[in-house]
Amino acid sequence: MSKLQKILVRARRQVFSEMIGNNPSIFQGEGYDFIELREYMAGDDIRFIDWNITAKMQTPYIKIFRQERELHVVIVNVLNGSVHFGSKKFKQESIAEISAVLGFSTIKNGDILSSYIFTDKMHSYTKPSKKLHQIHKSTYDILNFDAINEKVDFKVIADTLYKRLKKRSLIIVIGDYFEIPDFRLLAKKHEVLSVIVRDTLEENPPPMGFASLLDPQSGAAIEGDFNAQSVKAYAKKVSEHDHKLFERLRQDGVRFRKIYTHSLPSVELRRLFEGR
Repeated sequence: MSKLQKILVRARRQVFSEMIGNNPSIFQGEGYDFIELREYMAGDDIRFIDWNITAKMQTPYIKIFRQERELHVVIVNVLNGSVHFGSKKFKQESIAEISAVLGFSTIKNGDILSSYIFTDKMHSYTKPSKKLHQIHKSTYDILNFDAINEKVDFKVIADTLYKRLKKRSLIIVIGDYFEIPDFRLLAKKHEVLSVIVRDTLEENPPPMGFASLLDPQSGAAIEGDFNAQSVKAYAKKVSEHDHKLFERLRQDGVRFRKIYTHSLPSVELRRLFEGR
């Protein structure tokens, strides 16, 4: 099985499996209006059972909803050089899986999906669609993108999306966020969410002694003694950066969630949308 197929199968299971299906949708509560009650039928979603009416009537009743509008979900994959890193799997692979989970959730919810790949410019774009094929294509494009030596420019990302997206959309920006974005203007026009993809090794690296490292974003070689003191100082800088990042996202009205490469994306994404 290729890496692409494995990611798509994992992502689809997380969204469509019986275990996940009994939990609230990632996009719960978006664009639906209550119409009426009717008796429960085999195959109905148990999440919509009205327990008060069920208790009174002594038979299960569910709430029926009308979809008021289709949600346009825009997935923005930021693939600068630093995503080419990971202790067990690259962050780039995690971004592909997170994007696929969001894509399958969008289609399952009956909403419209489009996706982008950005660095310091726009590299690719898929048109708004409800077809599963689009998820396969965007996942393939993410996995096969050569991120080495690519830099990120969040201003280009925010300005491009602001100009291109005319109707209010749900924009989910996925990246490792070692640069701090300015989403103020974009978040006034759209709902913007940030998914911060990290590997535990890059936040808290172990002492390595004397080593030569290569920066995948700039291509520069870094040599030095990475002892306990130096890696502790580095970890402190990452923590300080993240504190500034979180404060800025809150100021801009952007909800966010950090997802590590070893995490199960569907669980963390549900917590993001539930506002935990």
